[in-house]
Amino acid sequence: MTTKTPPIFATFGCRLNAYETEAMRELGADAGLDDAIVINTCAVTSEAVRSAKQRIRKLRRENPGARMIVTGCAAQTEPKTFADMPEVDLVLGNLEKMQGDTWNALAKPNFIGETEKIQVNDIMAATETAGHLIDGFGTRARAYVQVQNGCDHRCTFCIIPFGRGNSRSVPAGVVVEQIQRLVDKGFNEIVLTGVDMTSWGADLPAQPKLGDLVQRILRLVPDLPRLRISSIDSIEADPALIDAIASELRLMPHLHLSLQAGDNMILKRMKRRHNREDAIQFCQDMRRARPDIIYGADIIAGFPTETDEMFENSLRLIEDCGLTWLHIFPYSAREGTPAARMPPVNGAIIKERAARLREAGDARVQHHLKSQIGTKHSILMENPNMGRTETFTEVHFDAAQDVGRIVNATIIGQAGKQLLAK
Repeated sequence: MTTKTPPIFATFGCRLNAYETEAMRELGADAGLDDAIVINTCAVTSEAVRSAKQRIRKLRRENPGARMIVTGCAAQTEPKTFADMPEVDLVLGNLEKMQGDTWNALAKPNFIGETEKIQVNDIMAATETAGHLIDGFGTRARAYVQVQNGCDHRCTFCIIPFGRGNSRSVPAGVVVEQIQRLVDKGFNEIVLTGVDMTSWGADLPAQPKLGDLVQRILRLVPDLPRLRISSIDSIEADPALIDAIASELRLMPHLHLSLQAGDNMILKRMKRRHNREDAIQFCQDMRRARPDIIYGADIIAGFPTETDEMFENSLRLIEDCGLTWLHIFPYSAREGTPAARMPPVNGAIIKERAARLREAGDARVQHHLKSQIGTKHSILMENPNMGRTETFTEVHFDAAQDVGRIVNATIIGQAGKQLLAK
């Protein structure tokens, strides 16, 4: 009797990719998939692609008899790169990976070998999103809900629209139903996720805005304790969203902003839709409306043509906007993007600038942590000894707490990048 082994899943990249991996895990289980390795790739940087290829080789060595299936954004944008790897048996596109029929076919013992190695269709033809909804991805306390996919913008450094397609939205009614189901299961926090969140609704009848969706969720799911937004483009924040952030205490005071740079010429060359002054004004306005708000942000170091002066403008943006949780990306050229044809910055300079940005970010984190000592917070427990505040700050407890519970506690100190509570 042949022993079947459960499939192995590996994820690279964003929360949306992680969400979709869980959806694929469920689709595979429903189909009876076994003896397979599924790699869900990221295309944001060249390093992400390199890391995926490295993992593929490692998992193949460790599991020589399993079928190797590669999917995700990098598989969508450069399928031949993975198809040419001898370790890979099948390359799936981002559309195909979310379809039940795909996994039903994959579960058949002889499917791979009887079909084309590359199963990647035109992502720009996609008109729907999130056909498979999952309940409970995340911790036992927090669940993630996909509300949007794709992007209609064409930032010069970004390959993601070609991996995800154009923007499409999950209808509000579907989102509300799923959130109510998750709340009924005991989840105390829901995080809305997508590729370009503030474009939600543009493809739906009447073209509602993200703020309309947020307010509808809070109104129709009154027993939801905490709602969080994963990331937004601040220049596209609509009045209803700004009003919700300012007035709805169940909407967490933590925004991750897609800023990318703090110099106007670089922002123009990136083809961003905001300038430096817009970013600063937004942060100041929101802090006046919601004084406890904390910002995260994405910033790219060493974008092509970036001079020392331009870099200093990005460095100063951290203080000017009052940013705390930073994601710093050393610029990585992606073939096929306009930025890849621009005059590059020396690699050693990129590395040094990224280090300076991270150092400034670490200083802001320490400033934030010190400012919290003596304050009271509602902390959502992710494991028996660690939870997060409303502003997503980690808090450590010596005494074990119930996972999933919201604990009211006083901050008594800090250790590393964590607060300490009793």
